[in-house]
Amino acid sequence: MDGKVTSERAAPPARRAARGRRRLSVDERRDELIGAALQLFSTRPPDEVSIDDVAVAAGASRALVYHYFGGKYELYVAALRSAAGQLSVLLEPPTEGKPLERLQLCLTRYFDFVESHASGFSALLRGGPADRSGEVGEIINGIRSLVLDRILHAIGAPEPGAVLRITLRSWLACVETAGMDWLEHQDLSRDSLERLLVDQIIVLLHAAGTHDPRIAALFDRLTQEEFA
Repeated sequence: MDGKVTSERAAPPARRAARGRRRLSVDERRDELIGAALQLFSTRPPDEVSIDDVAVAAGASRALVYHYFGGKYELYVAALRSAAGQLSVLLEPPTEGKPLERLQLCLTRYFDFVESHASGFSALLRGGPADRSGEVGEIINGIRSLVLDRILHAIGAPEPGAVLRITLRSWLACVETAGMDWLEHQDLSRDSLERLLVDQIIVLLHAAGTHDPRIAALFDRLTQEEFA
């Protein structure tokens, strides 16, 4: 017994740590590193996050992070892709209900992501390099295009013209800002926030209808179906 204890105490620290560390599959270890990176990227600009920071947060070695991702930029892109993928799954278009009910459901799913994946949402919106023409820009713009498509689908709008596109993108910017503000303060219930945003898009569509008769017709149809 004493010999076993003595032998255990004499084992190198790295070996003892390895014995205590739970064994993860390749995918599980990669996801663990991405999760740690998202937490860091959600609160600090990417330029201020180092590979060492991610390694410490994940309880891993610096070499292991490099083994999986090659460098910080590759890790940052992988983290954003992970967050974008989670959001895209939640935003599958609803097929039932009136147009504004479908829009409300889209918002609910969106804020499910905001609430449950706060680090991923914050990392997406905090942005990265000033030049977004590369992979980072593609990911962020891809998510915004996806959300815009889901909005159009929810309200039953055709391919948007310039006025409708600008109107909906302006509203989407409001939704993103509202999500960040809500995460910071949480002094308004989610239900109230979602209803506020639905009311805002109604007002915006009504205003846009004075500039485009097709939007005026869309607004009339939405209000008629809502109160039918």
